[in-house]
Order: sequence, then structure tokens, then C-alpha cells
Amino acid sequence: MNLFMTILYTILVFFVIIGIHEWGHMFFAKRAGILVREFAIGFGPKLLSFKKGETRYAFRLLPFGGFARMAGEDPELVQVNPGQTIAVRLKDGIVTHMYLDQLDRYSHLTRGEVSKLDIERDLYVVLEHDGQTTRYPIDPKAMMVARGQETQIAPLDRQFASKSVGKRAMAIFGGPLMNFVLAIVLFATYMFMAGVPVQESGHVVITDVVEGSPAAASGVQAGDEVLSINGERINGDSDKLSRLIGSSADQPMAWEVKRGDDTVKLTVTPQLGEGGSAKVGIYMSVHYDEFRQPTFSEAAKGTWNLIQYWTDQIFVGLKKLIMMQVNLKDLGGPVDIAISTGKAAEAGFPTLVLWTAILSLYLGIFNLLPVPALDGSRLIFLGIEAVRGKPVSQERESLVHLIGFSALFLLMIAVTYYDIIALFQSKLQR
Repeated sequence: MNLFMTILYTILVFFVIIGIHEWGHMFFAKRAGILVREFAIGFGPKLLSFKKGETRYAFRLLPFGGFARMAGEDPELVQVNPGQTIAVRLKDGIVTHMYLDQLDRYSHLTRGEVSKLDIERDLYVVLEHDGQTTRYPIDPKAMMVARGQETQIAPLDRQFASKSVGKRAMAIFGGPLMNFVLAIVLFATYMFMAGVPVQESGHVVITDVVEGSPAAASGVQAGDEVLSINGERINGDSDKLSRLIGSSADQPMAWEVKRGDDTVKLTVTPQLGEGGSAKVGIYMSVHYDEFRQPTFSEAAKGTWNLIQYWTDQIFVGLKKLIMMQVNLKDLGGPVDIAISTGKAAEAGFPTLVLWTAILSLYLGIFNLLPVPALDGSRLIFLGIEAVRGKPVSQERESLVHLIGFSALFLLMIAVTYYDIIALFQSKLQR
């Protein structure tokens, strides 16, 4: 697959799994009444942005994640100090806009020096002009305009911290939850697209033979298709083959295998291995010639099996990472994901759907790890608040998340560097 298509499919997959994650945060935050200021995919400079309703939607340069920025999570950038002269736009006597600079452009509006201002609780502003003091109520969705940019005010009841622990936890957990939902939908879609195999069309194929094993000593080779054991047809039933081997310790078995266009007869004697079961030292897989549409129950079972299998594989990988059983060079970053996405797309749309499901499942699980800056860490802080009855200091929590985010960002840069080096080395070796 050419570079352009690889990039295109990678952007599509990235948009889907990150977009659904951040949408989950935003959806549950808005249900709780929290003002979501920005929904962004990526970090860094904005490439494209537009505003719809109260939220600005943005696509940013660096494809390392995304965020749903909620009111009250970060210090507000626009401030008004007592004594500052501002202009206000009124509708039915209520302030809808407050202009903080370039006041000459708003000479037709009400102007005055701020005496008092409350944009969180009571929502009012007191302006002094020509010796007169006037109190104006402020609309809960009023805009503050500075340097040509509008920022909606966030009354206390619209801020993240004002909500109950349960609502805040749901806003945080909503991201991983939507990744799990997406993974289930995509795994199910893959099941219907790929179909279920027709058992009668199956072939048990030897994928590898352990060196020095009974199978190797008997002449079994990778690529052999097992036709029968002791005259009993296998017909693609790998479980049957395993049972016959397991019950034949130290007993010679007559194997009939297909090797290319030839049929080869072999004698293989299983030996007892660890755990007391008989083994011959082979790895095998089942290939099918025919597939059919699954029933609903078959699709549900297949979806569950895929979720279980890939969840186990993800945790095996995370365990190796935590136990430092992998090198930095062995980790896959954005470049490696892009290459794998290209290969999945090249293999066909069903494979791409499966790959996207795996990535979405991984993103959901990874974000729930108790690592600073990830959703799991934020949920731990909320758990501590629920137990002790008061939140951890905002400064301390922000510092922990900042350190965690910086560490993850540096790790991503290092992994990307090794990805690029490996890519160039593979190009040079061709």
C-alpha cells in the first residue's frame, strides 16, 4: 500500500478511536450540566476548528491523543479586575457580552469602570460611569471578549468541580467506556463480515515444529496438513487432534499428512511433557475453505471470544511493560501503528475493522491504568475524595498529572524515534 493511503487510513482509525473516547467524556459531562469548552483531537497548534453551540471543536497537529476541556478544570484565561474599564452589550437589561479591550470599537455600547463583578455565583457586574453606579445582571451564558476571542463565562454550577463525585467520575470514565462500546460493535461487525467457518471445509495445518521433538524426529514439517491419525479423519478438528495426541503417550501413531501435492505417511510417538500430558512438539492452525453468515448467537459468542482473547493479550503486554521485560525499541508508537494500520487495510476491510476494534479496546484499558495524566489516575483522586469527604488540593493533583503527562509525552517521542529508525533500517535492508 502506498504512503498516502497508509496515512489516510491511519488518520481515519485515529479519528474514530480518539474521537469516540473524547466524545464519551463530553457526552457525560454535558449530561451532568458541565460546560465543555473544547473538544479536540490531537495536541499542539490547531489545524482546523469551528464552534457549535457552547463547544469549540478542533483538530490539532500532534496525533498523540485528544481532550475534552471542561470549565473549571484549568484556570480561566480571561480575567476582569476591579477598576478596569469595559463595555457591555445589554439585552432586556441583562449583560450578554463584556468587551475587555479595543473599547473604541464599542463606543455605542454601555461602558464603565468595574466596581464589583461576580461571574460564578450571583452573576452581576457593577459599573461606575460619570459618578453613577449601576448594577447589571449577567446572563449565565454571557461572553467575555478579549483580543477578538469570545470566552463563555462558567457559573459555578457549570464547572467540573461543582458536580458530585459520581457525576465527575462518570464524565471521566465515559471516555474508556465508549472505547469498550466501540470495540464490541466493531468485533461484532467483524464477525458478520468475516463469517463463521464451515467445519467440513477445515484443514489442520502444522505452522511450526519444535526442534528435537517427537514430531521433528518423525519427519513432520511446517506446512503439513494433517489428514488422519490411526486411520481416523481429522477434518479440520484441531481439538480432536489434540485429544488423540494427549491420550497416546509412548504409543506410536500413524499419521497421514498432505505435503504439497503428495500424501505422506509418518509414525509419530507422543511423549509425556510437563503437566503429565502427552505432546509431540507442534504448533498448528485451522484453515477453512468456506465461510457462512453467523447466526445471532454465533456472532455474540464469537464477539465475546474475541474480546476475551484480545483483552488477555493486552494484559500480557502491559504486564511485560510494567515488569520491564521489554526494551524501549520493542514498543510500538504512532509510526508502528500507522504501518500496522496500512497492512490491515491492505489485507481487506474486515481486517481493518478488527484492527480498529483491537486498538479501541487497548485505548480503553490503557486509559484506566492508575498512571498520572490518564483517566485511571483521575478516578483514583475522585475515589480518595469520596473516602475522605474532601478533594485533594487542586494544585497537588494538577502537578501529579503534569508530571505524568510530561513523562508519557517524552516516552511517546522516544518510541516514535525508534519507530522511525527501525523503518529506515528496514528500507535499507531491502
